Amino acid sequence: MVRENVMTVVVPCHNEQKTIKAFIEAILQVQQDLRQVEIELLLVDDGSTDQTLNVIKELENHYSDSIEYLSFSRNFGKEAGLYAGLKHAKGEYVAIMDADLQDPPELLIEMYQMIQDPEVDVVATRRISREGEPPVRSFFASLFYKINNLISRVQLAEGARDFRLMKAQVVDAVVSLSEYNRFSKGIFSWIGFKVKYLEYPNIKRVAGQSSWSFRNLLDYAIDGLISFSDLPLAIASFLGFVSLGSAMIWGFYLLGAYLLFQVSASSISLLALLILVMGGFQFLCLGIIGKYLSKIFTEDKRRPIYLVREEKLFDSNNTDE
Repeated sequence: MVRENVMTVVVPCHNEQKTIKAFIEAILQVQQDLRQVEIELLLVDDGSTDQTLNVIKELENHYSDSIEYLSFSRNFGKEAGLYAGLKHAKGEYVAIMDADLQDPPELLIEMYQMIQDPEVDVVATRRISREGEPPVRSFFASLFYKINNLISRVQLAEGARDFRLMKAQVVDAVVSLSEYNRFSKGIFSWIGFKVKYLEYPNIKRVAGQSSWSFRNLLDYAIDGLISFSDLPLAIASFLGFVSLGSAMIWGFYLLGAYLLFQVSASSISLLALLILVMGGFQFLCLGIIGKYLSKIFTEDKRRPIYLVREEKLFDSNNTDE
């Protein structure tokens, strides 16, 4: 049952003991300036190994009318945290935010005003700069968006954040896509609806360090590229065709040179180079195909996206996925 005039703010948390209190205080400050709706926080503890859950419980005891939480049995990843939060969110409006204050809470006021337009279903945010971020990470992030928008029909706005405010109908659409291998940025784009973007500059974390390493981001980018496009499979086939064609041309060249000019066959080094090129293309193609097969294998097992160890929800009748 959707709760009218309520904004549920879904906050995935993983090892955020240093930031969660400051985040909640900032949200409560926004509530004083946003009287049109009641803000309730749904904190999803994604198997934190620090004191995040204890801090959440202390804050829930103090602000029991505004805070509810879920705690996973282990770390299932941010995508699982987002899905769990959206599945249990009951507000007429639902926002997604990070707890590190890189998503400015005060923007919720402007986002709420924007979503009152009947022609707007989602108010999403995007960064207009990456100041303060390592140049290498910024380069690869920009490259990811360019590659995705080149090979996929699901287009992504460069710099788009998970930070967004949605109407309940949009949330229902997102939750209806219950695939295990989730890529929320692609899902948000795939479901459609009318989206309006709010831009702001990059903001540094208020404390602590991001749990997203470069390897995590690379794996996430690869998952995103194959989640909404089958072009990599076509590329694999194309590369295989090119490598085979190149090998045939090279073979005819060697044969012609020997028959017409009595030039001896190429040296072992060139043969080794040819083998390496062929082997490289084969491994590349097998790797791409294997990635798709692994996704099929994971989906076919139909394991739950997350498991809850503890919870405190306003609606105790919610069931876990």
